[in-house]
Amino acid sequence: MVEPSARAEQILNAALEQAESSGWEAIRLYQVASTLAISLDEVKACYPQKDDLVEAWFDRADSAVLSNKASSEFARLTPRERLHQVIMLWFLSMSEHRRVTRQMLYYKFEFGHIHLQVLGLLRISRTVQWFREAALLKAENFHRIVEEVCITGIYLCSFARWLFDESEKSRSTSRNLQRALKCVRSLD
Repeated sequence: MVEPSARAEQILNAALEQAESSGWEAIRLYQVASTLAISLDEVKACYPQKDDLVEAWFDRADSAVLSNKASSEFARLTPRERLHQVIMLWFLSMSEHRRVTRQMLYYKFEFGHIHLQVLGLLRISRTVQWFREAALLKAENFHRIVEEVCITGIYLCSFARWLFDESEKSRSTSRNLQRALKCVRSLD
């Protein structure tokens, strides 16, 4: 018997591979189940709805950032450098499926998917909170609030750029992110 978390990973991987060949919109969960020789009920047990696969994909990017242990070298970097590394790691962890990630977002932004858009706002907030933790940021109170607002805006602009960045290792996004982070005074 396959562990539930391992099964969830298999399902997500199969869905991503299917999306690479046919596009996110064309994914059919019964085809994912067939590919893995499992029932739809097993898919549903891990992912009650298709959008849960999208959330799992972004959770995987969060985990790529959070599974990195802060080394003493990392801790000696400036807060700005640490945040840059953290955000770029998040982007690079999804590079293999950048086109599919773009399609996932198109799906979320469809008219009538307001329920997905509201959840997307919570996702953004959660990811930014984890960025702050992974980058070892310490601002508190009003400074933290301003910092979070700035980081959120920079992250969203950088994400939009990354979605279409074909440069090697997303260097264009990285350069723009570095420039944008210079504007956040609390990172000095």
